[in-house]
Amino acid sequence: MSFFTATGLDRFNPAQSGVRGMRVAATGLLVLMAAIYIAARAMEPRHPAWGYVRAFAEAAMVGGMADWFAVTALFRHPLGLPIPHTAIIPRNKDRIGDSLAQFLRDNFLTPAVVARRMRRLDVAGALGRFLSDPQGEGRLRAGAARMASDVLEALDQEKLGGMVKGAVAQRLLALDVAAPLGQALTQAIDENRHVPMLDAGVAWLAKTLEANEPLIREMVQKRAGWLLRLAGLDEKLADAILDGLRKLFGEMAEDPTHPVRKRIEQGLADVALRLQQDPALRARVASFKADIIANPAVKQWIDSLWENARSAMLRAARDPSGMLAGRFGETMRQLGETITSDPRLKATINGFARRAVAGAVAAYGDGIVRLVSDTVRGWRAETVTGRLEAAVGRDLQYIRVNGTLVGGLVGLIIHFVDQLAL
Repeated sequence: MSFFTATGLDRFNPAQSGVRGMRVAATGLLVLMAAIYIAARAMEPRHPAWGYVRAFAEAAMVGGMADWFAVTALFRHPLGLPIPHTAIIPRNKDRIGDSLAQFLRDNFLTPAVVARRMRRLDVAGALGRFLSDPQGEGRLRAGAARMASDVLEALDQEKLGGMVKGAVAQRLLALDVAAPLGQALTQAIDENRHVPMLDAGVAWLAKTLEANEPLIREMVQKRAGWLLRLAGLDEKLADAILDGLRKLFGEMAEDPTHPVRKRIEQGLADVALRLQQDPALRARVASFKADIIANPAVKQWIDSLWENARSAMLRAARDPSGMLAGRFGETMRQLGETITSDPRLKATINGFARRAVAGAVAAYGDGIVRLVSDTVRGWRAETVTGRLEAAVGRDLQYIRVNGTLVGGLVGLIIHFVDQLAL
């Protein structure tokens, strides 16, 4: 496989085509000067004017050949001969890469330079204009949306979904719910927000008692002896139990300071304290939480979270205009107008952007420099030569043309001065 095929330079490239065209033109001009020289030398005895043509063509050949040698020596050995100080770029490829990397480091990738250049950029203004009038940034938004959509669709959904769902499950397992639950319960008791819950609990007990009255009477009858049943005292015992419970629940509902309610409140306070301080209870809560997370229904819920999130991201990416629609869009537009109209907020955002970029350069600038240097070092010498020649070769061929013409003019002047001296 040839070098051009290996490096992809065999494909059509306008820059390379221009280089080849100019190389042919410069070489053709040199050949033309040689032909003119031969013809002028033959015609010179017939008329002195041909001496000026010969002098021009002779000096033009010298200038053209000298510049051909200089241009060729940059990229390769002229005529394949290992002449010293030729093939300069291939021989100094690594030094060129290091110099390029150092140039980037000194002029672009230092925090001071980046911060100075960032002062000219109004990041906050651009953000505010985009949020307040997103339609004006349609191409930017559409391009970003297409890229986001392509990335989401290209990722391995099974692997990515498994990673996301596994991360969610691990976060839930690592979450300490006992202490926050105890703190919330303590705060609720301190602020009397537990009272409605107690009232609801008492009301529920009263309704449950009424709904299960036949069951309670049956239980009393079964547990009463035959003597009580014979005397009919089992019904009175059941009535007494039911009346006592009704009275208890009624008093608890009407009296916030009822002793039973106080005992319940004290029990809740003890549980709240133990949730924060008792390792055994905290471990039981963690175990209970793990059992809940391991439940298939919870796993299915986590799966649905990922699928819903992925579907929402895809919908938003495919329809970027919908991202800024409705109440959320109105909020974003208001934020954009605020950023645009508030100088202090703009200055704060621009300062943050400046510090963030400068910090990134300080952290990763050396890595970028090493990447550039190592990349150039990893290239083959032919690759570097081909790319540089494609970039500047057309201008270098113009140097050959200019050298040919300037050399000819110099030769013409020298011949003219020589004739005046005779």
